[in-house]
Amino acid sequence: MEDDLRSEYDLNSLRVRKFGPERKSFGKTTIRLEPDVAEVFPNADAVNEALRFLIRVVQDNQVSALTKQSQNSSDGADKNS
Repeated sequence: MEDDLRSEYDLNSLRVRKFGPERKSFGKTTIRLEPDVAEVFPNADAVNEALRFLIRVVQDNQVSALTKQSQNSSDGADKNS
């Protein structure tokens, strides 16, 4: 098979991009929201803000649970002494 392209065309450096929802996003993660969830969040910033809030709540609850568990363990040790 003979190549008709000029030597200045370097096809090795090209990136293939598809059109439509199947397209590959370079360097970003795409997540699909269910329609009922998408109705609540108008854009990606709103989704990210809500998820960051949820992360903080979960982390705070984990720290609180560990603190309570530690206090209960030390209280039990004091009672046994």
